[in-house]
Amino acid sequence: MDSEDDVMQALAAHDEAVARCGRTIWVGAEPTYTDRNAETPQWLFNALGDDKLQRGQRMLKRVAQANPGAAVLHCVGRQYSGEPCPRWSLGLYLRRDGRPIWQGPPDVLLVNPKEPAETPVARSEAFAAALTGVLNSFQWTAATLDAPLTQRVVFRTDGEAPVTDVTVEPLLNRPSLHGDKVEGAEVTDSLAESGTYLVVASDEAEGLRVELPRVSDVAEFERLLSAVSTAALEAEVPAILLSGFPPPVDSTVAWTTITPDPAVIEVNMAPVGCATDLLTRLRELANAADAEGLSTYRLQYNGVESDSGGGGHITFGGIEPSSSPFLTEPSLLSSLVRYFNRHPSLSYLHAVDSVGSDSQAPRVDETLSQALPELSLALELLSRVENPLPETIWGTLAPFLSDPSGNSHRAEINIEKLANPYLGGRGRLGLVEFRALRMAADPETMASLAALLRAIVAMLAEHPSSEPLIDWGESLHQRFSLPYYLHRDLKEVLADLQTQGFGLAPPLVDRVLCDQHRVLKECQLGELRVELRRALEFWPLVGDVATQERGGSRLIDSSTSRIEIRLRSANTESLADWTVSVADWIIPLQQEADDEGSLRLAGLRYRSFVPLAGLHPTLGAQSPLTLTLSHPIEGTWNITIHEWHPLGEPYPGLPSTIDEARERRAARCVVQSNDNPPAALTAPPAEAVGECVVDLRWQ
Repeated sequence: MDSEDDVMQALAAHDEAVARCGRTIWVGAEPTYTDRNAETPQWLFNALGDDKLQRGQRMLKRVAQANPGAAVLHCVGRQYSGEPCPRWSLGLYLRRDGRPIWQGPPDVLLVNPKEPAETPVARSEAFAAALTGVLNSFQWTAATLDAPLTQRVVFRTDGEAPVTDVTVEPLLNRPSLHGDKVEGAEVTDSLAESGTYLVVASDEAEGLRVELPRVSDVAEFERLLSAVSTAALEAEVPAILLSGFPPPVDSTVAWTTITPDPAVIEVNMAPVGCATDLLTRLRELANAADAEGLSTYRLQYNGVESDSGGGGHITFGGIEPSSSPFLTEPSLLSSLVRYFNRHPSLSYLHAVDSVGSDSQAPRVDETLSQALPELSLALELLSRVENPLPETIWGTLAPFLSDPSGNSHRAEINIEKLANPYLGGRGRLGLVEFRALRMAADPETMASLAALLRAIVAMLAEHPSSEPLIDWGESLHQRFSLPYYLHRDLKEVLADLQTQGFGLAPPLVDRVLCDQHRVLKECQLGELRVELRRALEFWPLVGDVATQERGGSRLIDSSTSRIEIRLRSANTESLADWTVSVADWIIPLQQEADDEGSLRLAGLRYRSFVPLAGLHPTLGAQSPLTLTLSHPIEGTWNITIHEWHPLGEPYPGLPSTIDEARERRAARCVVQSNDNPPAALTAPPAEAVGECVVDLRWQ
């Protein structure tokens, strides 16, 4: 059995453990994909541009071909400040019971492009007339508008006659939804809110465009799709493009969307009831993305492994809002907040490069200095409420689950879609989203992370936590910036799960503990084994942050780097005699141990380059950084860590494989023997020495 099958088997065991406790925990994911070989704006920082739409369309085509009977919908997307109109959104809408929801002409994306193009025939008026007849046969009341609006059909479902006079109801002549800027939290349909629904048909070169109204009931929307399907066939429409408002969703249907985001294409997957289904869907998407030359990661010229640039968020809830475990178990969200506070590895080990209070997903104890005691009080007061309403849970915790500016979208535990009264229907979905996650390199790792988080949710639902919050103080950005302590902390989490009956099988454990993308170099110096890893750095925002918010991006100072050095030796007695120094500073080492035995370690912080705008304008670059490792008997070595090619040469191009990227990283760490042991070493000044990290910027 290959490793991928091992992962599927392990996920099945996880699903069984969750099922045994009698709980239903649905999981969704938002994988993101980029063109890792492109250096154009839309694949580096812009949301829109170039061929991103076309590649998204081809991705959707491949997924749709694997799901016959689904409806392809080209809906209006999200509106962002500074953008003239909503972004595009491509979606796949299907029934969960397998029955077809669309039996009409194929979507324009599914028409074989190799077929000879025919001269387009105007069919919109014939379609509108046919649709009017079909809707009336449903016992709905429908009418086609008078010329020159004969391509528009208005109908009601309550038996009342719809208004057809544009002078009485001007919205019957409203422009296309896709060309207007959306005001407010979400796009609204004033006609539909009054019980009047408008369908607009138009002839386009690719086929017939049908703009659908907002329909809030799934059964009614299915009937509308059936009517559109029948009318399109009667009008002999060869290909169709269903557009307009997003469809309604309940427990009977699955809705997956493909949308643009800065540097990536993002897929908002329909939630599924088990982790094995999640892996199946992730593999399906990965195949579609791969066929389009899209990837979940980037390989930088110097060998750094980055994620796609869009993160890989994971969401939990119920098949419908009322069945969300965070609403059926009122103490669950509080328990989750407490557990994450006590285990920083859940925030950092699989985080994107930018972490901390100024990141896109800060921890609650990285926001305001007074947040932790106030959060402790909030959790206590909430625990005194018997069966709190969803609005009470949200209202109590939302002020704390946000970034320092109060933006609730930027939080590692995001509850803006739990029971939020300010986001319309989109805010009351019973969902909790984990946002502090880099995009996993493959479907198996993303599914493993989802299983880890789902197991924690199940454990806390069964065994609520009332453990007090920990004020980590300096330790949060010192100890837990180093991969060693993050691994140790996550192993404590895995042990908790095992004890409570939700333990993960080895194939999943291996993936959630893997951090090969952080390894810079591993080498042997006599009996000494040296391991160098990238550690976490907490980059600050710089400049006028409030003004930057309006521009859609924020400026950070990423010029500070942090590394972790681990020393191991088969001769444990001699390990204590090794010293690490930088220039004339001797670096204090922590004595620790792991599954491989004793080790000594330290973190080093330094300025890797001078930014155009950033903190400390008088501080120069400290790269390349030379570490001196010395032993009174075994000798002395220098390890010089370069940010670029050691000889300053250009790379021939981007790495073609992950293995090549790792070779480039290792080559940037140059090891040389040194016949002259360091002399006259001094201890760093107190202000440069943290709990586990020495700040070389004080040199």
